[in-house]
Amino acid sequence: MGADLQTLGRAVKLAQYRQHRALDSALSSVGTTLARWDALRAVGRAPGASARELSAATFQSEQAFGTLVGRLTSQGLVERRPGRGRRIEHHLTPAGERMLGAGHQVADEVLASCFAPLSDEDRAGLLVLLRRMTSDAGG
Repeated sequence: MGADLQTLGRAVKLAQYRQHRALDSALSSVGTTLARWDALRAVGRAPGASARELSAATFQSEQAFGTLVGRLTSQGLVERRPGRGRRIEHHLTPAGERMLGAGHQVADEVLASCFAPLSDEDRAGLLVLLRRMTSDAGG
């Protein structure tokens, strides 16, 4: 008989919770939070993207992302520029690029620790399984 689905779902949620808590704590050492760093990462991956596109990429509502990017703009990390029509494009500033880079270093260390109990083969298998579960969601 297979694993109890509620137990499996809780185990996935617990792993995610621990990873997010560790990332948020460690990112504070470079002056940011997980939510802010994730927004910088989304802007860095898609320079010129709209708030709608970036909110989807960060799993936030447009309103929540708008508030967050407003803070990043006031901190000098993100720049908003007019695009075609009413579109507002988002770009990292040089300070945003530096914060993103610092966050990548921290995240690499935290994630290495989070996944340390798994062998390289286990990690590869887990990635295959997670991608299979999320393939219909664009993952």
